Amino acid sequence: MLMGLYNYWVVVVLMMIGFYIVIAHGNLIKKIVGLTIFQTSVFIFYISMSKVDGGTAPILLEGVAVYSNPLPHVLILTAIVVGISTAAVALALTVRIKEAYGSIEESDIQNQDNLIQDAHTQEALDKALSTEDLPPQDDNSQAKHSGEN
Repeated sequence: MLMGLYNYWVVVVLMMIGFYIVIAHGNLIKKIVGLTIFQTSVFIFYISMSKVDGGTAPILLEGVAVYSNPLPHVLILTAIVVGISTAAVALALTVRIKEAYGSIEESDIQNQDNLIQDAHTQEALDKALSTEDLPPQDDNSQAKHSGEN
């Protein structure tokens, strides 16, 4: 019985491998590979589900009563093209991240972003404190300016 479900076991194993790679690794290239493996398991799952025992191609012939639906296969072909395109865009973004941060490790990128955010926060705090040190304006000068309008 278990060997009859061989395709589904392959799907589950590939899905867990891909998921583990995405969760466990900080390298962006490894995450992209993990997503691709996960995506491949979904393709295998859909193709396995669309298999009809004793089904033939959907061509009208005499004596044939069971046909296989070609729609899942067509959808998977489209999904493969979209998956390759998405992986290509992810790799291009990874190249840009490497140029900007000098690393493709998630922890290094996050540390650099935190340093930049802390520097901006400190700069904003310094600016706010320096405006509090300014002498208050005269109420007469404000009234004079409002009367000119």
